[in-house]
Amino acid sequence: MKLRLLYSLFLLTFLLLLNSCARRGRPTGGEKDVTAPIMITAEPHHESVKFNSEKIRLNFNEYIKLKDLNKQLVISPPMENQPTITPVGTASKFINIKILDTLKENTTYTFNFGNSVEDNNESNPLERFKYVFSTGDYIDSLKVYGTVADAYNQKADENISIMLYEVTEDYTDSIIFKERPNYVANTLDSIGYELTNLKEGKYLIVALNDYANNYTYDPKQDKIGFHSDFITLPNDSIVDITLFKEELPFKLMRASEVNKGHIYFGYEGDPRDLKIDLISDKPKDFKSTLVFESDKDSVSYWFTPFEADSLQFQVTHNELKQDVVVKLRSKEIDSLIVDRSIRGNLNLQDTIAIVTNIPIQNVDKSKITILDKDSVEVKFTTYLDTSKKNLKLNFDKKYDHQYKFNLLPNAIEDIFGNVNDTLNFGTTTKHPDDYGVINISLQNIESYPIILELLDKDYKVVRTAYSTNEVSFKFENLDPQNYIARVIYDSNKNRKWDSGDFLSRKKPEKIIYYNVVMELRVNWELNESFNLK
Repeated sequence: MKLRLLYSLFLLTFLLLLNSCARRGRPTGGEKDVTAPIMITAEPHHESVKFNSEKIRLNFNEYIKLKDLNKQLVISPPMENQPTITPVGTASKFINIKILDTLKENTTYTFNFGNSVEDNNESNPLERFKYVFSTGDYIDSLKVYGTVADAYNQKADENISIMLYEVTEDYTDSIIFKERPNYVANTLDSIGYELTNLKEGKYLIVALNDYANNYTYDPKQDKIGFHSDFITLPNDSIVDITLFKEELPFKLMRASEVNKGHIYFGYEGDPRDLKIDLISDKPKDFKSTLVFESDKDSVSYWFTPFEADSLQFQVTHNELKQDVVVKLRSKEIDSLIVDRSIRGNLNLQDTIAIVTNIPIQNVDKSKITILDKDSVEVKFTTYLDTSKKNLKLNFDKKYDHQYKFNLLPNAIEDIFGNVNDTLNFGTTTKHPDDYGVINISLQNIESYPIILELLDKDYKVVRTAYSTNEVSFKFENLDPQNYIARVIYDSNKNRKWDSGDFLSRKKPEKIIYYNVVMELRVNWELNESFNLK
């Protein structure tokens, strides 16, 4: 009996084991690796002094890879010849650095890898990894940190270089245009920065969105920011910087013929006060006009063409006086194109205009009519803007109305004598309930005058208010969408935002953004309080 019982237990155990072995399953593999790699040794060791090696080897506890090394790696002070760093593109447990530059004496060097070192399997970054050494007897340990903002845009650019130039007997402000800085750091994808391992001294601190990545300032393409005064280490450890794009000094560029009777004069800088006079002989019935192109760095000179191989102009701008000769080759003259400025619904705050591609010379208002929905003629006035290609039609617009526009032939004549054909179009205004209202009250205004701008989600200016003493503003007949507000302190009272200038230490005019996105819906009225502190 006992033998039979033992045999039964043995058989049951065997069957259970067999069933367990036959069951198929998926191995768990353990928990996901979330640990960043660790540098275990360095040759020469981290924070070496009296450094004189040409080769560096950094060893890690696991296989690593380098990601975006060209963007992430910042070497301070910058080297004229970038070192060779291997391996790139393959996984390894080490990083080799071959120095190709002659190192400065008594200088602390920092290789800041940012977040470019990752483990090979899970891409866990070794954040803000750096390797430091000194060619002198000690490691410099002072630091400067702070934030970077943009003077005009709500969000600062990424990858901003923050640079320190030591102020010595040979220092001049032109150093930023031609020499590399003594120290450099980078914001990467953050607004914060930190310059470390600095030595005691007096410095100029600037920030650049260094387009060419060459650690020198190019006003044509770089934004710049600076501290008003030199900083002194170790006294000044926190410095916040605001970036701006300098307005270039005026410079006349190449002039060229576009078509017969149309010449472009290219320029850099502010074209205000620019004058262009034709000094060649011209017929008595000669006509010309100058049109500044708002979306181009050029001004258009339109004229009634006559027989000539070339034309000589005198260009003046403040102290500039320059003679320019333009050769004439084109035989084609532009054809007049007439259209309207608005398609679809007409907002009561907007002005509809007749738009042309050639400057308008004459307008016959009697050949333009506007009819309302009851076919009653609407009184209007006309205004030709500075481009002379927009004939604005001003009239009393009403809610929930339809308007028809009719231009008979010869209503408009351009500078070449071309006239329009018949043009008919219509537009509609919305019902009051289709709009919304935003009321904005400003608090803690530092000074007047101010410019209050209402922007859409793409930062396009929708409405503007200018004030020398008011604190409350009402924006009516707004389309339902999201809006952003900003205030400009118009310190020079020219009704526009002005940028800064490094050499004169002029800061840009101050802009403050309202940090709330205003969500306006149909038939809503929002009341917003904007504290400028």
